[in-house]
Amino acid sequence: MTELLELRGVVEAAPDEVAGVLLDARPGGRSPLAATGSAVPSRGDEFTVVLEGSTMRVTLDRAARSVTQQGEWWYRGVTSVEPDERGSLVLYRIFNVAPGHRWAVRFVSRGPLAAAPTAFAKLLGGLGEQLDCAAYPLG
Repeated sequence: MTELLELRGVVEAAPDEVAGVLLDARPGGRSPLAATGSAVPSRGDEFTVVLEGSTMRVTLDRAARSVTQQGEWWYRGVTSVEPDERGSLVLYRIFNVAPGHRWAVRFVSRGPLAAAPTAFAKLLGGLGEQLDCAAYPLG
């Protein structure tokens, strides 16, 4: 597994509050990461959803305050919440989990990697809106 990108942002609310919204990621949930449609199985912290035509495996780790989304081939995205003097530090990491074929991953990951900063800013904005507080990307 190779890390391809890390993005950081602040949400000016307590980590448990931010994680409470972020981890409500099942379809219909409050999280900006919540997919539409239905999840299989219908309960629990590990489920699959169909997102933009691909099956995505989602794992909610409440103790680590993180959401992991893994695609069918190369993509794993991990969004986590850590304490910060301003409230919470939200980290988003994209990993290549494909066994081999590094040249192909470099080619197909260009679009998702280029779109990630905008999507992350929207995620932060959604968290800030849900919690009625400031939220912004760093660096």
